[in-house]
Amino acid sequence: MRTSDFDFELPSELIAQFPAAKRSGSRLLCLDGNSGALHDRMFGELPSLLAAGDLLVFNDTRVIKARLNGRKESGGKVEVLVERMLDAHRALAHVRASHAPKPGGRLILAEAIEVEVLSRQDDLYELKFPGETPLAELLERYGKLPLPPYITHAADSDDDERYQTVYARNPGAVAAPTAGLHFDEDVMQTLAECGIEKAFVTLHVGAGTFQPIRVEDVAEHKMHSEWYEIPQATVDSIARTRQRGGKVIAVGTTAMRALESAARQGEMAVGGGDTDIFITPGYRFRVVDRLLTNFHLPRTTLLMLVSAFGGMAHIREAYRHAVQERYRFFSYGDAMLIDRQNLPEVAGE
Repeated sequence: MRTSDFDFELPSELIAQFPAAKRSGSRLLCLDGNSGALHDRMFGELPSLLAAGDLLVFNDTRVIKARLNGRKESGGKVEVLVERMLDAHRALAHVRASHAPKPGGRLILAEAIEVEVLSRQDDLYELKFPGETPLAELLERYGKLPLPPYITHAADSDDDERYQTVYARNPGAVAAPTAGLHFDEDVMQTLAECGIEKAFVTLHVGAGTFQPIRVEDVAEHKMHSEWYEIPQATVDSIARTRQRGGKVIAVGTTAMRALESAARQGEMAVGGGDTDIFITPGYRFRVVDRLLTNFHLPRTTLLMLVSAFGGMAHIREAYRHAVQERYRFFSYGDAMLIDRQNLPEVAGE
C-alpha cells in the first residue's frame, strides 16, 4: 500500500478558517460503505439518521492551552508545544528553536516560567516546570490554544470556546476531537428525546494527528502514540447496545481509535494506556458500526482510517464529491457520516 494512494487535490479556499456560525449548522455528507451511495444532508438532521437504541460514543478530552512562546537563556527565541503532561510538573513537548536546546538548559516561557530541559526523546523534549503551581494551571494562565497548522489566524477568545466540544471535561489534548465540534445542546437534547444513547471515552489527541506520512511504503510508517481510557460504563453501554440490536457510532476517529484499541484482544477491555493503533484498509473493525468524522488531510493516517472503514474507492469518490460541492474541510469544516463497509469473510475467522 502506497502513501500516494491517499493523496488528493484540495483548493485552499475550501480549508475552513472559522467554524460555522452555529455548531450544528454544518453540512453532513452521508456515505454507505457497501453501496458507495452518497447523500448531502445538514448536521442538524443527524437525529433522524440514527435509530432509537443506537449508541453515540464521544471523546470527552479537553484541549489544553499547550502553546508557549519564549526564549533560551542565551536569548534565542523558542516556541514550545506541550504534547503530553506527564505529571503535575513535567511534560513532553515539541520545541522549535534555531538551535536545539540541550539537556540541563533552561527556557524562559511567557516571560514568567523558567523551565528546565531534562532530556530529548526522539522529536520531543522532556521539560520540568518547577515551583508549586501545577502545570495545567500554568498552561491555562500563560499558554495559547494550539490551533492546527492550516488555520492561519492566531487563537482568540472565540476559538477558546469553539475549538472545544460542549462536553469536554478531561484536559490533556493538543488538538480537538473535531467531529464533536458540531454538537450543541439542542442536538444533544434531541438525540436523547429520540432514544439515542451516549457514552464517553477519553483519548488525548496529540500533534501527530496532523502529520503527513513521509514514507511511500505505508508499512514503514511509525505511528504516533496517544493516551486513552475506556470506563466500565462505556463497555457496559456497548454490550447493551449489541444485545438490543442497536448500532455503535464513534464520534470521531479518536473515539474510534480508543474503542478499537480496547478490543484488540477480542472483547472490550476496561482501562487504557498508550495506543499506537494504525488502522489501514483491510483492518477488521470489532466495535464500531458507523463513524461520524470531519474531512481529513491528504497522505495522513486519519484518511487511511476512514478509507479502511468506508472503502478506499468510496472515500476517494466521496472526497471528489465534497470538493465539487464545495464542502468545508478539516477541523472547522463539515462532517461525514459513514456506514462501515463489510469485508468478505475469511476462512478460519
